[in-house]
Amino acid sequence: MIEQQFEANGVPQCDGGADLHTHTTASDGVCRPLENIRLAKEAGLEAIAITDHDTTAGLAEAAAEAECVGIHLIPGVEISTVEQGIDIHILGYYVNPEDTSFSDRLLELRQIRDVRNEMMVARLTELGIPLTMEEVIAELPNPLQEGETVGRPHMADALVRRGVVANMKEAFDRYLGKDGLAYVNPPRITPLTAATWIREAGGTVVLAHPGLYGDDVLVDRIVREIQPDGIEVWHSDHTDADVSRYIEMADVYGLLKTAGSDFHGARQGKVFHGALGSRRIDMGTVESLREIADSRK
Repeated sequence: MIEQQFEANGVPQCDGGADLHTHTTASDGVCRPLENIRLAKEAGLEAIAITDHDTTAGLAEAAAEAECVGIHLIPGVEISTVEQGIDIHILGYYVNPEDTSFSDRLLELRQIRDVRNEMMVARLTELGIPLTMEEVIAELPNPLQEGETVGRPHMADALVRRGVVANMKEAFDRYLGKDGLAYVNPPRITPLTAATWIREAGGTVVLAHPGLYGDDVLVDRIVREIQPDGIEVWHSDHTDADVSRYIEMADVYGLLKTAGSDFHGARQGKVFHGALGSRRIDMGTVESLREIADSRK
């Protein structure tokens, strides 16, 4: 693997490289898949992963644009799971979007997401903020396509438009985040189940942004249980201390160390989590992810 260089804040620096965590309009991003590809090219990336929540609906459009502009697309997904009442996200790379069993499983997860969404808008209505999912969907910038999902950022946008909150941060802090008044967390699959599904779809398993879970004891237990292929060490919301801890954890368990911006685009003039390409890893790591996936095909 190419020797990775680092800035003082621990962010990997490399020529080109790959951003392994981005979202599009197929889930809760604001940019179409082809726009993510173009932004990746503008950022000087050699590769980009599209990792929408519980769907691979954006991959076909992204693949066509990636071929046009000459950038390597890593087909991915970010699966929503729950462990001990905490949302845990599992990234899958080089999954086969044509795998019908995997597609059916992702559909089930989107249906659970739909139930969660209805529960949250019902809770908002109980709080004196009348809102329906029909309204949220009607107000989307683009019509919802088959396989695409609606998430909390879309609800946050609706709250901002109604003047209930000033911005997305306030929407999550007051209502939609894990400590928010309207937050609900219906039963979902476990991280182990998600990891199994990804492997069965010929993919590579990476634990997403462990620093966001607020419980390293739980993170360590999940790593030992699901035995991922890697940990997302560098993430837009990770502190320097987070990076140091997860480098050590990855070394202890012999796991790949990955990087991703978790790009969702800009809402109310603010980029949500980080700019595309602001977290990137060397292509040696990308090749390792692909080799692991190839071994499962």
